[in-house]
Amino acid sequence: MLNLESAKAKNIAQTIEHFMTLDLTGVGLIGKIYDALQKRQPGPACMLAAKIIVDRVREHGGPIVIATGFPEGAGVPETDGPVGAAFIARALFLGLGVETVILTDDDWVTMMEGTCRGAGLAPLPFPSDGKIKPIDFVRPVYIRSVPKDDAGCKTITDELLNVTKPSLVISIERPGRNDYGLYHGLGGRPLDNLVADLDQFFLRAKDMGVPFIGIGDGGNELGMGVIAEELRSFSPKARDSGHPGRGGVAATTAADHLIVSNVSNWGATGLVAALSALLEKPSIFHDGQLERRCIEQCVSFGGVDGMFMGPEPAVDGISAREWGGLVDTLRNTLDRLAGRVIGWKGDSGDWRQLK
Repeated sequence: MLNLESAKAKNIAQTIEHFMTLDLTGVGLIGKIYDALQKRQPGPACMLAAKIIVDRVREHGGPIVIATGFPEGAGVPETDGPVGAAFIARALFLGLGVETVILTDDDWVTMMEGTCRGAGLAPLPFPSDGKIKPIDFVRPVYIRSVPKDDAGCKTITDELLNVTKPSLVISIERPGRNDYGLYHGLGGRPLDNLVADLDQFFLRAKDMGVPFIGIGDGGNELGMGVIAEELRSFSPKARDSGHPGRGGVAATTAADHLIVSNVSNWGATGLVAALSALLEKPSIFHDGQLERRCIEQCVSFGGVDGMFMGPEPAVDGISAREWGGLVDTLRNTLDRLAGRVIGWKGDSGDWRQLK
């Protein structure tokens, strides 16, 4: 395993952070959000999250629960979140041999299954007894869905905590409730009756001592409560959604550890990259071709792009083709930083670096 105190590891960890803070969408928030996080949680967020995951799994095993799903108009799910969740699940299985349960709303199961297949995973029926057991000769993932009513949702999430017993929980691009207990889109759009309340699941997990990692990009996502106070100082919608009596969009539930990035799926890529580097397993980090396929599958099975608001093969206005190039660029950069290059004489390693 990579020695995180080494100069090479520090360089890799910081390079991943630099990629996460690129303002790819041009929204203009990520720099301020990242600075706010560094005040609350100093250090390379992706690599520190990878270390938390590896340590926890080696001590407690699996499974891991990942919650995702963000509704656009008419409750149709966006592509940001599900794609990242699928690739984290893939990395957890390939890197640590643990299974993942992806938690989402009842009406988004078909989309989530298609997305997971796009990432090279085989969705299997959730066990009737709620217990996840190893299965040979397949790369599994389990989808557990919840209804949007509070009582029905809580019944299922309580069973997950009491019976399935995850060793760690992750949220990615999942709406987080504000001070008033209400959910909003980043621009202030109310999400009433469009999304199940999963804040209660994560709060109970925290009370039980189950580590909670959150991934978000705007401040209204579950887990972003870590920087809710700072968000209100520079994001007007975080203070006031524009709808009287509803408060701002800033999520109040705080993750134990938070990753922020310009797009949440990109934050998942950063986590996958960090796990690959930490475990020194290049195969954990998928390539751009698989990224593109996964986004296309997500759209084919019901997802929509959060910028175009239609079934375009894109995430937050950036095409699947462009995302594929970005993934390859980060992956190739980390290969070079790790010394996985061939010099002019055919030797492994970069001969230009001072030894």
